[in-house]
Amino acid sequence: MKQLLNTLYVMTQGAYVCLDHETVKVEVSGTVQMQVPLHHLGAIVTLGNVMMSPFIMARCAEDGRAVVILDRNGKFKCRVVGKTSGNVLLRQVQYEAVRDRERSALIARNMVAGKVKNARQILMRGARETGNADESTALRKAGDILADALFHLKDVTDIDHVRGLEGEAANAYFQVFDRMVKEEDRPTFRMNGRNRRPPLDPMNALLSFLYTLLLNDCISAVEGVGLDSQFGFLHALRPGRPSLGLDIMEEFRSVLADRLALTLINRKQITEKHFEVRPGGATYLDDAGRKEVIMAYQKRKQDEFHHPILDQKVPFGLLPHVQSRLLARHLRGDLEHYTPVLYS
Repeated sequence: MKQLLNTLYVMTQGAYVCLDHETVKVEVSGTVQMQVPLHHLGAIVTLGNVMMSPFIMARCAEDGRAVVILDRNGKFKCRVVGKTSGNVLLRQVQYEAVRDRERSALIARNMVAGKVKNARQILMRGARETGNADESTALRKAGDILADALFHLKDVTDIDHVRGLEGEAANAYFQVFDRMVKEEDRPTFRMNGRNRRPPLDPMNALLSFLYTLLLNDCISAVEGVGLDSQFGFLHALRPGRPSLGLDIMEEFRSVLADRLALTLINRKQITEKHFEVRPGGATYLDDAGRKEVIMAYQKRKQDEFHHPILDQKVPFGLLPHVQSRLLARHLRGDLEHYTPVLYS
């Protein structure tokens, strides 16, 4: 089993990240603020005006350690990538599978089924936990729509039909998502469906930031097993889009991001004060909010989940890697189907 390594997030503006032998140093105004053994890190993520020495960037690229650069709001800017590695024959069968519309649709169907099933679990849990009968009814009705989508997915072999069912389920899910926020905090975190680029309310800003963190982990997992993150099955191919990273992320959105967002809000770890509203209505987490979210996300990744295929406990942070390996085994012909993670 792959070891779950830490991700170093550097958010202090003006910080400088460098390599001292086998230790990563973070300096601010010439003063060392922290040191971390390089072998403890699986990735380095910087936000905003953070500088990195070319030596540490080259070393991370050589080792296959992800280096991701985000702007101060958490928007993706670039990744540092080393020489192409992995099994070229695996990527070849991946490309062939993407071109095979029927096979591609079947893989996408299973991914969407995992996403919808996990999202429905979140809704049903919310319906049980709320003390308001009207809220419980609304959440259960949305859960019924997702159950209906699952029922129809089992017979679908067309990729556009798969995407249509996924869209209907996502729309129903986000129409009631803010009903799982405690009533006293709901005015702040009310959302009118999902919006992005830019997010227009605090809830969407929080979800977008968590999805960025999760996507970077999924891209690293996909590339770590030798697959091409640009060639996906559910998400259409577009220049610059990490389609397979987005595919793998779908079944984890509700488990690793959505549920965490609700926990942070309901425990008042994230409040109205953690957001900035820009001209035009764009809403983003502030520095304190991003720090709070990153710490909670890192902690969540340490929690364990019993994986039914492996029949053993796996940290949540390793699930993207495990699912990427299962997908690779399916593409090679070692597994008949790609089986998504189902959270219960």
